[in-house]
Amino acid sequence: MATISLKCKCGQVRGSATGITPASGNRVVCCCDSCQAFAAHLGVEADTLDEFGGTELFQTSQSQVQIETGQDKLQGLRLSEKGLLRWYTTCCNTPVGNTINAKMPFVGLIHTFIDVEDKNATLGPVRAYVQTKHATKEPDYPHHSAKFPIGITLRIIRKMLVWKVTGKDKPSAFFSDDGRPAVKPIVLSD
Repeated sequence: MATISLKCKCGQVRGSATGITPASGNRVVCCCDSCQAFAAHLGVEADTLDEFGGTELFQTSQSQVQIETGQDKLQGLRLSEKGLLRWYTTCCNTPVGNTINAKMPFVGLIHTFIDVEDKNATLGPVRAYVQTKHATKEPDYPHHSAKFPIGITLRIIRKMLVWKVTGKDKPSAFFSDDGRPAVKPIVLSD
């Protein structure tokens, strides 16, 4: 199991993720319009999105992620009142990850915040290319899916259940122990 380095583009926010193996999470590329809107809002499309509008994520448990410096530069954003809580850094607008809430021990770390040289060796291959119905042009990904395929959905649900039962929802860099976001999230209108 590896401990991987996490850092924003300017280096003011740094952290780590522990116990990472290719089997410990899911590496996916998501082309949903919400991931694209998040990158556009931050003005970081060129760094975040691939040529088809996809964002690469590594889905893991919240307790495996620690922010060691720059916690005060972490900000949450919701694209709508009930949307995912999307985290980024205020120092350089680096997308960090997506969470559901404090009760769901899940974070989708965004590749822009993951500081590893060989992602294939450390995180494993991309398991799924999802939400390609929102791709910016016809994708040539292998085995892509217009929606979120059942196989990868069941895999992450199983992992979240195990993480919940084993207490991997706490501690969280994103939520306090009482379940409140670490900072008051900004909510954008639809």
